[in-house]
Amino acid sequence: MIRFSLFTLVAVLAISQLLVLNVYAQLGGESPYKRDFGDVKFLDAYFGIADEKIEVEPGDRNVPFTVVLANVGTQDITGIRGQLSIPFGFSSSDGQHQLIFADSDSNSLAGDNFSLTFFVSLSNELEIRQYPGSVKVDYSRLRESGVRNTFFDFDFKVTGDSIINMRALDPFLTSLQTNHIVIEVSNDGTAPISGVDIVASNTATTISSTTTSVTNLENVVVLDANWDVGHIDPGTSKYLDIDVYIPASLKGETLHVPMDLTYFNAHGDRHTITRNVDFYIKGLIDARIYDVKIIDLSGKPTVIGEIINEGNEDALFGFVTIEPLGDSNIIKSTQFIDEIETDSPVPFNTPIEFDGDPRYGEHDIRVTVRYKDSLRDEKFITYDTTILINDPSKSQESEIDYTQWIILSVAVGVGIVAFSQIRKRKKVETNAS
Repeated sequence: MIRFSLFTLVAVLAISQLLVLNVYAQLGGESPYKRDFGDVKFLDAYFGIADEKIEVEPGDRNVPFTVVLANVGTQDITGIRGQLSIPFGFSSSDGQHQLIFADSDSNSLAGDNFSLTFFVSLSNELEIRQYPGSVKVDYSRLRESGVRNTFFDFDFKVTGDSIINMRALDPFLTSLQTNHIVIEVSNDGTAPISGVDIVASNTATTISSTTTSVTNLENVVVLDANWDVGHIDPGTSKYLDIDVYIPASLKGETLHVPMDLTYFNAHGDRHTITRNVDFYIKGLIDARIYDVKIIDLSGKPTVIGEIINEGNEDALFGFVTIEPLGDSNIIKSTQFIDEIETDSPVPFNTPIEFDGDPRYGEHDIRVTVRYKDSLRDEKFITYDTTILINDPSKSQESEIDYTQWIILSVAVGVGIVAFSQIRKRKKVETNAS
């Protein structure tokens, strides 16, 4: 029974060994997990320094390239020196066709990591992609004569460079009202960025050298403050929508909005940067036209009206234009009214002229007020209405007729009273005689 069990175990082991060898044969004849033994082990290779990877793009010069290794032996090693071999298009910072060397600054204790940093220039003709490379490492064991060396093959990336910019599509905001803002977040570089998250900082504590806060956003009501933007490819943009209320006290000031951007670069490393988006705060010009009517001024019909500015900033270089609508034959005319102040109504009056013979009755007109704001941008407000122009000749005739009837009525009344008094007097005299 024991012999049978041993025979069965041996058979199983033999069959499993054949299966393993068959698998290895299908994979190319060797195990996918290499079991090489040595004093130094390769860990990583990238552009950057030991503690920080950097993005590079074709044309960059004298950039650090770091190879990270580990001393996995049982003894400390010293005299560490590396020689880098990378494809055509990469060269030593000392010039073309020069060997690329790097020395370690110190010994490497057993079990510790160490790095070799080379300085490399990139040709403009290189592409943004992955490249192969190899490194030769020379070293000596402590208390041992002679130099050992080992070789490692690896892959590394020319990542491209991500350049993140932010700007407002319209950098001018208006106080005393809610403003809708669109901010463009653009990747102007050659490397993609991923997992972009943006936060508007409205409680900034950063203080400048003059001990003045770098932002006045704490006085502003921000209705949106966090955006999950996601992935931004090179040369593309994403957009943020924000609604903010600007108080009157910020009129004429520059508003600084700090934005904290957190993202992953082409190496897969997480970074947080800050970008400021600046706005200029304009005053509010809230003008409207009212009480438009016709009066007779010096024998001419005249359009009069008022303009009131209910904002917190004066409108500059104001003009009022009267123009006909429909079949009206009124001639278009313009009057200069200068500033439209915020503290009182501004009147206007424009005499009416006709194109051809005067046409009396109803006329449709448009009153347009043109002015400029503090940025010298021209603005317009309009008011459409119907006015009634009376025929002055008919009005005069009507007035003369009424006067004549009144005079005639008074004369008749006086005549009747006088006639009655005369009759009474004659009657008294007759009775007395």
